[in-house]
Amino acid sequence: MRGWDDLYPLPVPPSWVPGAAVGILSLHFIQKLLFPYFWADLRYLLKVLTYGARMEMYRLQGRVVTVLDKFVKLAEKQPHKPFIIYEGTVHTYRDVDRRSNRIAQVFLQHEALKKGDTVALLMGNEPDFIHVWFGLAKLGCVVAFLNFNVRFRSLLHCVSSCEPKILVVGADLLGTLEEILPKLQKDVSVWIMAKDSTFPNVHTLLDKIEAASEDPVPVNRCSANSLKSAVLYIFTSGTTGLPKAAVISHLQILKGAAGLWAFGATSEDIIYITLPLYHSAASLLGIGGCIQLGATCVLKKKFSASQFWNDCRRYNVTVIQYIGELCRYLCNQPVKEGEKNHKVRLAVGNGVRNDVWREFLDRFGAVKICEFYGATEGNICFMNHTGKIGSVGRTNFFYKLFFPFDLIKYDFQKDEPIRNKHGWCEKVKKGEAGLLISKVNAKNPFFGYAGNKRHTEKKLLCEVFKKGDLYFNTGDLMVQDHDNFLYFWDRIGDTFRWKGENVATTEVSDVIAMLDFIQEANVYGVSVPDHEGKAGMASLILKQNASLDLEQMYKQVVTYLPSYACPLFLRVQEKMEMTGTFKQQKFQLVDEGFNPSTITDPLYFLDNSKKAYVLLTKELHEMILSGKMKL
Repeated sequence: MRGWDDLYPLPVPPSWVPGAAVGILSLHFIQKLLFPYFWADLRYLLKVLTYGARMEMYRLQGRVVTVLDKFVKLAEKQPHKPFIIYEGTVHTYRDVDRRSNRIAQVFLQHEALKKGDTVALLMGNEPDFIHVWFGLAKLGCVVAFLNFNVRFRSLLHCVSSCEPKILVVGADLLGTLEEILPKLQKDVSVWIMAKDSTFPNVHTLLDKIEAASEDPVPVNRCSANSLKSAVLYIFTSGTTGLPKAAVISHLQILKGAAGLWAFGATSEDIIYITLPLYHSAASLLGIGGCIQLGATCVLKKKFSASQFWNDCRRYNVTVIQYIGELCRYLCNQPVKEGEKNHKVRLAVGNGVRNDVWREFLDRFGAVKICEFYGATEGNICFMNHTGKIGSVGRTNFFYKLFFPFDLIKYDFQKDEPIRNKHGWCEKVKKGEAGLLISKVNAKNPFFGYAGNKRHTEKKLLCEVFKKGDLYFNTGDLMVQDHDNFLYFWDRIGDTFRWKGENVATTEVSDVIAMLDFIQEANVYGVSVPDHEGKAGMASLILKQNASLDLEQMYKQVVTYLPSYACPLFLRVQEKMEMTGTFKQQKFQLVDEGFNPSTITDPLYFLDNSKKAYVLLTKELHEMILSGKMKL
């Protein structure tokens, strides 16, 4: 009897097949061992190149396609799809398009606005922020987003630096307008989002919107001649001085709008935006990202930790935007049942600490945290497409070909890059902190700041590695590990980050120095356990025979500074230490912090519950460290 194999002989594979199989398995093993992120990097790089190729194709066809153009097309293609959901009210793509048309028509009829004129916008998070923004963009105007937390002198500086023809103010910010109106330049026309006004020579907008036509304005008004032309001013405190108006081009908006798509968001997603729209994260990545996808966004007036997950469930949110502080606030909320009962799958933002990152995932479920790095005015961006905890992104040989950058050695005492005996900067080794600089070229331009050529020039480093090269100085220290992951380390210069905002120390010092009993103020940031960023602290030198008036100090800082910039701690010294280059010495003060057990100088704390500066005792210090005292 013949066997089964005799009746049905198995086919014998060619002799090369086993060798090929072993080779493929070996290559797979080597790839996993030596290049574990190869496929993730390749997918991400292909996305970046695809988006770039699409813009280049438009350019070769002689077309300039902006985010506003994409929005208008979507309003035609999907008119009834919700674009903005605000406090339960749905605003469709058509609704937003038509209301922005009305606003454009109002200014077309009542103001002699030319294409390229600047209009400043002082409004909180509400649909009309977007309507005004889009309406003015349809007239070809440059819109300057003003930070509504900024007060008096700083706000006047912001308005004057962008030289607007018009200032549009939200109904809930009329108190802020009242502060600056007497000192506002006379050639700035003021409009308020209201039907009537008690202010002299201030125009109302709401009544005129209702009477205006919904017809589109002539297309030649908003058509862009170049992607590199300015379309927005977004204010950043940078590294020194008062806020500066970063010039934002159509090209930068397009790049920012691609962020959610690059992280894997789709047109079916619902994005929850609680960050302020005057920031590039909410406006470019959030609103711009929704338009790029053709998706829906849920806009919140102000972030609320207690309402956050309820809102996510109510509106079926799938993508959230965050800053590190926001995640920490959510983790600090009392634990409730069903905290993983939501549809959020992506969280896009920056600044979350490693411990908060882990706690967030453990507590709120399998949310992919997509950390990224990018300065508002910068020409470099990193995206953590692998989800590596703590990292702001990855780099590789191919990424650096398209977006050349380096980390260079920095002298903290002299507050400048280190140059060798030949005058060239030196790169740091992997694992060492270095100043992030990004090459400025035709593909990655730096557009600078409005109204101040000197500030633009100060952000550029010339002849870094060879004659004639030019780099953008991010002002950020980064570390690159041996797997090519990048980690944010710290800021340089006279700035620190608190409550998700950059605080310029010179601005705070100038406000304090206005008091008649202050000889000198040295402002810096100090670390507080379990808090993102650094809290503001001011070392004070009193004038001879003067005493510290805590009541006047409190009144001064809360009147002239945004809440996040008010120093939480005061230290009264007899003498101000200086560096060898006659700058205020900060490093030792930062290291010493605010511990009354080790510091003999008088220390004071800004107690918001008492609305006053109070003596910082050892007991109060312990309450701050333990988290019992809210900062």
